[in-house]
Amino acid sequence: MPAPHTPPASPWARLRSLLGWGKDATSHLEKYLATLGALIGIGLIYAVTHWLLPSEAALWVVASMGASAVLLFVVPHGALSQPWAVIGGHGLSAAVGVACQMLLPDSPFTPALAVALAILVMQYARCIHPPGGATALSAVIGGQAVHDLGFAFVLSPVLLNAAVMLLVAVLFNCLFPWRRYPAALARQPAPISNPGGLSPEDFYHALRQVDSYIDIRFDDLLEIVQLAQQHAQAQRLEAADIVLGACYSNGQPGNAWAVRQVIDAGKPGRGMRDQVIYKVLAGAGQGNTGVCRRQDMAAWASSAVLRVDDGWVRVSPGESVAGLPTNT
Repeated sequence: MPAPHTPPASPWARLRSLLGWGKDATSHLEKYLATLGALIGIGLIYAVTHWLLPSEAALWVVASMGASAVLLFVVPHGALSQPWAVIGGHGLSAAVGVACQMLLPDSPFTPALAVALAILVMQYARCIHPPGGATALSAVIGGQAVHDLGFAFVLSPVLLNAAVMLLVAVLFNCLFPWRRYPAALARQPAPISNPGGLSPEDFYHALRQVDSYIDIRFDDLLEIVQLAQQHAQAQRLEAADIVLGACYSNGQPGNAWAVRQVIDAGKPGRGMRDQVIYKVLAGAGQGNTGVCRRQDMAAWASSAVLRVDDGWVRVSPGESVAGLPTNT
C-alpha cells in the first residue's frame, strides 16, 4: 500500500524536537492555579521553617521544596508527585546525605556520592522524586548549621517541610475536581469498550519492554487511552458525511487497508435507495467497484482522506471532494 506522505521537517522543527520543546495542552486556568498553589505552598513552608530553625539551616531545604512545588502543583497526577514519592524521596535522600557527610566529612567526593546513592535508594524504594537529589546535596553542602543537626535534619526541617507541602497540595488541589490530589482521588472516566482489543495487561507489558522510567501513573495511562477512544468514537462518520466524490479510508493496518471513492450516490434519506457506488482507489481490492448503503459506508470508513503525493492524509469530506476529482 502507498506509504503515508510526511513532508520533510524544517530546521526549526528539528531544533524544537532536539530541545524537547513541544505542544502544551493545558489551559490558562490550569497554569494560573498551579502558580497560585505553589505560591501558597512555598509561602507556608518558608514561614514554618524559619519559625522553627535558624535561617542558615533552613535555606537549602526551602530551595529543594521549591522543586517539589513544581511537581505537586503543575503535575499533581504525575508518578513523581505522589505522597510516597515526596515523603520517601525527601526523607530517604536526607538520611543518605547526612550519612555520607558523617562518614566522609572532608572529601570532595561526598556531594556526588550523596546524590548518586540517594538516586539509587529512591529507585529501589519506589519513591523517585527529583528534588530529593537536592535534599541529599543540601545535607552535605548546607553548612555547619545543617551538619550540626545530624539525623535530626531528616525530621526537621526535611520531613516537616514535606508534610506541610503535602497538606497544602491536598487541600488546594482538592478544590478542583480535575486536580484532586493524591491522584487516586481524581475522577476517573467510566469504562468503555475497547475496539482495539487491548487490555491493561498489554499496556503493562509494553511499559516493561520500554525499560525506562516514564513519569505517568499506570491508571492515568489507561485513562488517556480511554479518553482517546472516546474522542475517536465521537469522530466517527455518519451517513450524512458520505458525499459524492469524497474518498474514505478504513484506517486498518497492513493488507486490510483500503481507500474508496464515492463515484455515484443517491439522495440521503431514501431508505433502501440510499445507496452509493464506490471505486477502490488504493489498498485491498484496488480497481474494484461496489455498491452499499450510505450508512454501511459510514460504518466501514474511519475518515475521509485526500491523496497527497504518493500517500493519503485525513481531511473532512468536503476537503476530499475539493482535492480529488470524481473521475480519479
